[in-house]
Amino acid sequence: MKKFLPLAFLAFMVLVIVWADTNTMPTFVRRIYVFPFGDKIGHFMIYGIFAYLLTWAMPFRRVSFGRFSLPLGIVIAVAFATLEEASQLFVARRTPDFLDLFSGYIGIYASTWIPCAKENCET
Repeated sequence: MKKFLPLAFLAFMVLVIVWADTNTMPTFVRRIYVFPFGDKIGHFMIYGIFAYLLTWAMPFRRVSFGRFSLPLGIVIAVAFATLEEASQLFVARRTPDFLDLFSGYIGIYASTWIPCAKENCET
């Protein structure tokens, strides 16, 4: 179950990306972004949830960068957010936006504030 939730959420994210790339976003999803900064809030929420689910599913997996160590879920979420935004360079109807990427990064960072279940916490 722990591995299924991040994979299911990733499938949802890929579906939203395909809808955006092909301009076929369903009305119910498009309505979420109608208010000011809706797109930025969407990036914050989606990438924050994704990072949390990944970290929850792999609580003790870490990646070391010299003296620093980060949860693998955070690294995966940052890489996916970066690649998704960069991929927009190759889609004619989309443009990469630094603020979208930054909103995603802030959501990923915020996901680290969410208390984890006692058995999944790492000190």
